[in-house]
Amino acid sequence: MRSSNRNRNIERRAEYLQADQCVPPPSDDGSMDRIWFIKDGCGLACVFVTWMLVFYAEFVVVFVMLIPGQHLMYSIINGIIFNALAFLALASHSRAMLTDPGAVPKGNATKEFIESLQLKPGQVVYKCPKCCSIKPERAHHCSVCKRCIRKMDHHCPWVNNCVGENNQKYFVLFTMYISLISLHALTMVCFHFLYCFEEEWLKCSSFSPPSTVILLILLCFEGLLFLIFTAVMFGTQVHSICSDETGIERLKNETVTWQKNLGWAGMKAAFDGDFSLGWFNPFSGLRCRKRAQASGDTPDMSRREVVMVEAPAD
Repeated sequence: MRSSNRNRNIERRAEYLQADQCVPPPSDDGSMDRIWFIKDGCGLACVFVTWMLVFYAEFVVVFVMLIPGQHLMYSIINGIIFNALAFLALASHSRAMLTDPGAVPKGNATKEFIESLQLKPGQVVYKCPKCCSIKPERAHHCSVCKRCIRKMDHHCPWVNNCVGENNQKYFVLFTMYISLISLHALTMVCFHFLYCFEEEWLKCSSFSPPSTVILLILLCFEGLLFLIFTAVMFGTQVHSICSDETGIERLKNETVTWQKNLGWAGMKAAFDGDFSLGWFNPFSGLRCRKRAQASGDTPDMSRREVVMVEAPAD
């Protein structure tokens, strides 16, 4: 925490910086158009499992319950709802995984960059000792992404990415749509069991009765587990947005030094504007995200005193 006295190597002038220790990355005018992707084995395995479980649910719902069903309108309506929710869930997952969560430019804590900021005497700048970057307020270093992330809430292996300033909306949508699809699948499983008990088991499924029971029970366990897990995550994320306090900030009990966007104001800040259908669209906000990323390349020093301080490890 910032109140700690350890690792606070104060450098009162930019000239004291070791320029050879912080090498800025090569400039790339098209860097904002590149896809953000974390090469982490555990995260990639979790992503694969997530998608396979969604595809398994798709298989059971469509080929075990809906296609063999005797009521055409029931199958059509539920098929459209389930597939729409599955598509939105996977789209939200992809956006959460492939969107830059708010990474601070790596290696920008150089003497030249500090001097270019034209800081006033008495201001404070925090330098991350791990990625050698100027660390903005509320940023934390992720050991998996190997970057400082603005408003980092946590690193989620299920989306193989950090949940931060730029992709929290997509993570919230992912948890919401998975909760809804799980609830919908559980409801259909219950109705299908009742239907099979009333009719002959051979008429209610294209598979044998033992196979049908096993497939439905596995889907029931999957849906129940996903519903509980994602519903809790959804509630936690909405609470973090409405209280304007990330999971890391609560865990570290950090002193609030920023102006909070509470309640509805926090939701509008996280979801890019006033309430609309765009809040539920995982494909919206591309222009806003790029503009925010472009303006966020230079840390906001307007509310800091300045002295060069090496931030303690997160």
